[in-house]
Amino acid sequence: MGSARPPADDEPASSVGAVKSADRLMTLFEHLAQVGEATFSSITADLKIPNSSAYQLLRTAHRRGFVEFDEHTRTYRLGLRIWEVAQSFAGNLDLPGTAQPLMTALSEETGETVQLARLDGLENVYLAIAESSQAMKLVSTVGARLPAHTTGVGKVLLSGLADEDLAERFAGVKLERFTRNTLTSLPELLTEVHRIQKQGYGEDNEEYVVGCRCIAMPVRGGDGRPLAAMSVSIPTPRFNRTVARDVRSALNRTVVELERRLGSGLG
Repeated sequence: MGSARPPADDEPASSVGAVKSADRLMTLFEHLAQVGEATFSSITADLKIPNSSAYQLLRTAHRRGFVEFDEHTRTYRLGLRIWEVAQSFAGNLDLPGTAQPLMTALSEETGETVQLARLDGLENVYLAIAESSQAMKLVSTVGARLPAHTTGVGKVLLSGLADEDLAERFAGVKLERFTRNTLTSLPELLTEVHRIQKQGYGEDNEEYVVGCRCIAMPVRGGDGRPLAAMSVSIPTPRFNRTVARDVRSALNRTVVELERRLGSGLG
């Protein structure tokens, strides 16, 4: 195929395997986002994709509106559909900014470090942090990743998944042990997840690092599922039942207010 043309809707579907094809399509979108626009020949050369495969990907993306084709310059660029899909996620993009002042207030009230995280595969990724002003405290960074089975926020986020999804996600995965309290089997994790679902909050009982406890709660979206989780981390020497009770109360108030501000409060 020597030159590119707008793909026709009635042409046969690609014979490329689904996973490989999906990966190539994502790579194509990332490439066009980086270069702005590109000819057919430059796409195949830069991405090292066979002409036939590249043509089928562009045909499908063009037909669905994810890619546009300029007749005059013979170039491809990202289409309007990409923007439309991105807008459905736009509300979540402001989650850290909306949460930060509430997290700061919660940190000042409790005297402890507050974190916000989302689930990515088998890990929780921290989106925002309000650090304690005390000398003994949890120190973390935005963008840090931890195994979800070892943390309060991670287990809370996992509690938003169905048992079948959890089993599939952890199939063949060895749950790494970090302390003697780390959950290291799927049955243990499922039991903990069910407990979180019933009581509405999760805990980290020195499961990732000795000397640090935490209490976490889900931040729910409009569908009632956790779109994030917020936690208060407490050094073990400062942790007791009274502290845990007060932290749960303050954390719950903060989460409810965050959901309200996000427009996803369920009450």
